[in-house]
Amino acid sequence: MPRRQHSWRNAAESGAASGSGPSGYALSTTTTVSLRAGTPLPRKPPVIVRQPGVTAHAQIEDWLADAIAAGQLSPGDRLPAESELAAWLGVSRMTLRHALGELAQRGLVTRSVGRGGGTFVAEPKLEQDLTTLAGFSEQLRRHGKVAGARVLTAAQIPAGPAAAAALELTEGDLVHDVRRIRLADERPIVIEHSQFPARVFPDLLDRRLDGSLYDLLADGYGLRPHRARESLEPVIAGVREAEALRVDEGAPLMLVERTAYAADGQPVEYARDLFRGDRTRVVVWTSELGDR
Repeated sequence: MPRRQHSWRNAAESGAASGSGPSGYALSTTTTVSLRAGTPLPRKPPVIVRQPGVTAHAQIEDWLADAIAAGQLSPGDRLPAESELAAWLGVSRMTLRHALGELAQRGLVTRSVGRGGGTFVAEPKLEQDLTTLAGFSEQLRRHGKVAGARVLTAAQIPAGPAAAAALELTEGDLVHDVRRIRLADERPIVIEHSQFPARVFPDLLDRRLDGSLYDLLADGYGLRPHRARESLEPVIAGVREAEALRVDEGAPLMLVERTAYAADGQPVEYARDLFRGDRTRVVVWTSELGDR
């Protein structure tokens, strides 16, 4: 995607009118931002409140996050150099770096060094909607992304205690153990680890495993997952997870543990998937509970 460079200049030179920032931030009156025509980004920096208990870096982080959420900064946009942006905001480079570091941790910006490096607005996070049961491939199709998969391991193993309990098996019964890296537009997003009862899907490992496994279960066995129980737990990336997902060791991940059931209530999958925290957002729709 082409990257758009913002040009920052002095208001005295441009003679621009004052503007307002995202989420009602008060704005200063000394500088302005020159953007391509039709881009509704705030023309002036926010006034930084300086008082005990209110940090400058948190205010800058929130202001930039609001600008990204409002579409005033678009994916691929390059922010000004740190020295220029810090001066424009009236803060030290250390304060600005703290704010940008937090935004990077949240997956809102990416930072690179070297020629052509800088701070760029990141691609929007992929929403993983847990309200309805849909495989990763289907979720990506809804976002206009191309789904891919790289099989790490596929083997038949004895079920451990957790898998046996979830799949209503006896510990030691055989399961198909499949580990894959799931890709969105060729970028690693998820480490999938699924287990399927071998007696229900006898020749599963002889089939192609680089596509949608839910489609495979439906087309090959007539057992598409119909509902699931899922639990979420924030974790951090270890060495192996970091290497597989191309993130730093210690980066935030979301562990989604799932037991999926066919329409007749038969458990057909036990899974523990690790999602990149900087590239995915979990969405759950709720409704008002009726009287009990």
